[in-house]
This record gives sequence, C-alpha cells and structure tokens, in this order.
Amino acid sequence: MKTIELRSPYLIFLGSETELTYAKTGAGLVEWRRELCKGQLALEGGTVDLGLPAMSVAEAAAGGIGSLVIGTAVVGGNIPDEWLDVLVEAVEAGLDIVAGVHTKLCDIPRLAEAAAKSGARLVDVRVPPARLPVGNGKKRTGKRLLTVGTDCAVGKKYTALALERDMREMGMNADFRASGQTGIMIAGQGIPIDSVVSDFVSGAAELLSPDNTADHWDLVEGQGGIFHPGFSAVTMGLLVGSQPDAFVVCHEAGRTHISGWPDFPLPTIEDVIYRTIAIGVLTNPAISCVGVSVNTSRLKPEDRAPYLAELSARLNLPCVDPLKGGTKPIIERLNAAMDDRSAKAKRFLA
Repeated sequence: MKTIELRSPYLIFLGSETELTYAKTGAGLVEWRRELCKGQLALEGGTVDLGLPAMSVAEAAAGGIGSLVIGTAVVGGNIPDEWLDVLVEAVEAGLDIVAGVHTKLCDIPRLAEAAAKSGARLVDVRVPPARLPVGNGKKRTGKRLLTVGTDCAVGKKYTALALERDMREMGMNADFRASGQTGIMIAGQGIPIDSVVSDFVSGAAELLSPDNTADHWDLVEGQGGIFHPGFSAVTMGLLVGSQPDAFVVCHEAGRTHISGWPDFPLPTIEDVIYRTIAIGVLTNPAISCVGVSVNTSRLKPEDRAPYLAELSARLNLPCVDPLKGGTKPIIERLNAAMDDRSAKAKRFLA
C-alpha cells in the first residue's frame, strides 16, 4: 500500500517549548497512542511535560526507539537552528526523524548528509507518496465510515479515533485511517490528502482504505468541509474515493460561520447530510448517515445534555460529544443500519 509508514516506538521532541498549545502534535500522540510513545526530549528552557520519561538521544537509541517525532511547531512552521545539533545526533544514531512542519527535512543540508551516511529516514508527513493513481471507483471489500464536517476543525480526526477506540472495546474489527499529518503520526501510516494533486485525491483515498475482510471497518479521517469555499475540493475527492458505507457529521456547538470566512454562514447539519449523500452515491449507493459528533466545549456543562437531546430529536440520529460520553450510540446505530441492509439483501436474493 502506497502510504507513509512510520517506525515506532517514538521519542517525542519538544524543543524548548513552554506552551502546551504549540505542542499539540506531541500531546495528540500521547492522548491516542501512548503505548507507542516511550520518551520525551526537551532542550534547555523547555517546560512542556507530556508525562513521558525524559530520554536522551543515546538512551533512545539504546532503548530501541525507531523515530524521533517533532511534537511541537514554532510560529511559521520552520526548523530552528538550535534544534539541529540534537536532530543530527538522532539521525547519526539511526533514528528516523518525523515532522509535519512546513520546512522539509531533506532540504536541510546537515540532516540530509547525516541521513545519507546512517541510512535513517527523514519523513515529512506533509509530503504524499509518489505516483499515486487516479481513482477507479471500483467497489472494494470491507466496510468504511467517513467523518465529514460542517466546517474545518470541528473534530473529524478525534471522532474517527474515538470510534476506533470504542468499536475495538466492543469487540469490533476497526482501524483509524489517517488523512492528515497529525493523524498519520498517531496512526503510524496514512496519506496527507490535502497535499495530493487534485486529480489523484480519489485514488489516494482508495489506497488509504483498500480491500479488507467483510467484518472490517476503516474509519477514515475527513478533511475540509463540503460547503467550505476554500477546502471543499479535498472533501469531495476523499468522499468519492473512500466509498463510505456510513458517515458521521462533525459539528461545533455555537459556531455560526465558516471559520476564517465570515461572509459564509455555517451550513446546517441537514444540508451536510443531504449533500454528502448526493455526492457519495456515485461510488456507494448505500451510503447513509449514522450520527452526529458535536464538540460541546463552548457550552456550559449543564447545557450539554439538553443540546444533544434536542439535536437528536430534530435529526432522528444519535448525537454525542465523543470526548465527553463516547460514541457507543453511534456505533449501535451503525450496526443496526448494517443489519438492516443485510436483511434487505437476503430478502432480495430469496
């Protein structure tokens, strides 16, 4: 499969960061894949603590660490000169360097030279694999669920991860499929869909969720927004290529306009459901919405349950905040929908 693949376990590099806000990549890795995160490395002056053991490059190499993951980003997305001594040391010790910042690791001469000598990889997760195919639209085995949103940054990645966690706890066969840089670091593999040339987005999505066993669910991380004036193209390409059997709409309570585009009101959840189905039937005529995931962080705690109950009654769908109460109601609706689809197919064949 032509996806970016990372070598675990990880040493999370925090530079000299003092604000957790700027270490969200490292924090996300620890939140969702703590078992892969074996240590953290901070430079002098750094105070961010992700709760991992402090570890030097030498200790990491001796302990079998596969990759040093840059878990923080400075404003502008570059690699500061003061990081280079440690990064070069890690490469010389045989550790891969993994980054999702704008500066390409291979464009830094010291790193490139060290990697050429040691054989360690410089992995820029924002750079997609070469020679991706055009989508073919052919039906694949296995099942797929895609997270879509009323806007960007409404919880599509976290919803897919929460679904994976909860489905596995319920004994289901499920895997998170990452389509963005932080998701790729969390999953250990994936394709940065928003960096793919537009003609190949659907083909990349097909590679992201290939043929699988009949009981297997790929939980595909959505990107952009189908009503977004700037980023709808990646959303539609991912939708067509994923061929989802089901989708979950992600939304932030209280948001009224497309973030950063104040002239564009936020679409309704109903509008998103309708348009997602209208486009998705091209490659999967059985596509259906099985729930709504809501980021309720702007609401008062006492307002969360009434808000979700009212929304659920309006849409006749389970509506949850996946980080507050989990996703079990959505999974139950998903299983019921698949059972109903199977029963209808059996009646047709009888």
